[in-house]
Amino acid sequence: MSQLVVVGANALCSFGTAPAPVKVTSNTTVLADGKPAGTIQDAAAMSNIGPFAMCTTMSNPAVASATAAALGVLTPQPCTPVPAGTWIPTNAKVLIGGKPCLLQDCKMMCGYGGQISITLPGQTKVMTS
Repeated sequence: MSQLVVVGANALCSFGTAPAPVKVTSNTTVLADGKPAGTIQDAAAMSNIGPFAMCTTMSNPAVASATAAALGVLTPQPCTPVPAGTWIPTNAKVLIGGKPCLLQDCKMMCGYGGQISITLPGQTKVMTS
């Protein structure tokens, strides 16, 4: 059983160094725990998915450049998320406004190769199955 992702949730990229808040903008009427619940459409960089502190993948041009300048020593750079599409729904039967809801076990790929996952869904009472 998965929990709904709501305002106040956190996500983390596999190449990031810290979690980032998830902002729900696709829905304002369906609430879980008194907070708006997200859909898989809440996937835009910066407006929905914040930066994950520092990025550590060489696929990121800024990291590759800084690492080259440091003679091959990995040099993390500030993260700018690059979501590749929407969240991948794990239960397409639960809909909000015709869109699958965002659940804690949904994943999304980053354009630099990392996988973004939910670390804290933000709600604790409503469960889906």
